[in-house]
Amino acid sequence: MTLPATHLQMFSTLSADGQLKLELVETPVPVPGDDDVLVRVEATPINPSDLGVMFGMASMGEVSSTGSGTATVMTAPVTPQGMAAMKARIGQPLQVGNEGAGTVVAAGSSPAAQALMGKTVAVLGGGMYGQYRAAPAMMVMPLGDEHTAKDGASCFVNPLTALSFLETMRMEGHTAIVHTAAASNLGQMLVRICQADGVDLVNIVRKKDQADLLKGMGAKYVVNSSDDSFMADLTDAIHATGATLGFDATGGGKLASNILTAMEAAAARTPGAYSIYGSIKHKQVYLYGGLDTSQTVLSRGYGMAWGVGGWLLPNFLAKAGMEVASRLRARVVAELKTTFDSHYTAELSLAEALEANTVKRYEAKATGEKYLICPQKGL
Repeated sequence: MTLPATHLQMFSTLSADGQLKLELVETPVPVPGDDDVLVRVEATPINPSDLGVMFGMASMGEVSSTGSGTATVMTAPVTPQGMAAMKARIGQPLQVGNEGAGTVVAAGSSPAAQALMGKTVAVLGGGMYGQYRAAPAMMVMPLGDEHTAKDGASCFVNPLTALSFLETMRMEGHTAIVHTAAASNLGQMLVRICQADGVDLVNIVRKKDQADLLKGMGAKYVVNSSDDSFMADLTDAIHATGATLGFDATGGGKLASNILTAMEAAAARTPGAYSIYGSIKHKQVYLYGGLDTSQTVLSRGYGMAWGVGGWLLPNFLAKAGMEVASRLRARVVAELKTTFDSHYTAELSLAEALEANTVKRYEAKATGEKYLICPQKGL
């Protein structure tokens, strides 16, 4: 196959005058080194983690776009406060897109790279919102012969995050998990994993239809944060499961604190467990997302054995080591069409992903909605 000299790559740039610009730029097709492969990117999802790079702290309610087709340019203003927070990226065009999948169309001279020629592979490492992506052969994930690029587009971030939640639980000595935004694509994967592995999971949602969805999947413990009985329901579920570990996708607001409060209240139900210092068992909530951009509020009514911290997938995998990472990746590939199956609200071309009305839809981060960019679409 004859490769083009150039391809389209999406860049996000913040200007000094307070404008965030997202556009497609014609750039040279990467040339793989000896140990690299060149992937023709065919499918790449829009994850919440991608939106942070794409839009930063821009005022997305005022987003607009000009031009058409591959010449479409999206812009959004940034407040002075946002500019102060993002001053380090002023004038720097940033490639976007954390993960995706496609076909290896060129490879370096090493045996590992050559063995991947013609294979469908998944890639993690940024810059995936483009038509081609070079990557080290050892960093790509070969998919099965039965898999398409769309099957494998989302096989890194959500699947490995969900699996790593359970690894974190085991490593830190917990036995059950509380998870927020639980009806998300990732949340549904976590439900299936916990069912398969026999781990109790408390799912927190904010709408009745989300609760119904998870219950329809067989989830046993589902609580609705919009219900008046939320705290009582959450405490009951935590008491029943013994959960002392939570993963919070919202980040801001009081939800992390509410989880700790319910954990403490559940622990206090054990006869003889009272202490002025609270329960002895350590209670931990990790913030791994930022769906709520307000301040994180902690109301310290849960004793002294507790913690709130940040959790990031690459940091965890680096800590866990290669053996754990390889084991988790192998499980993802083996269960790609079952446990880790992803469904998409819409498939977009690179140009369509820049149209203001479309941006407003996927930037809203509605629970259960997930968008896929297909960089070869429309060519």
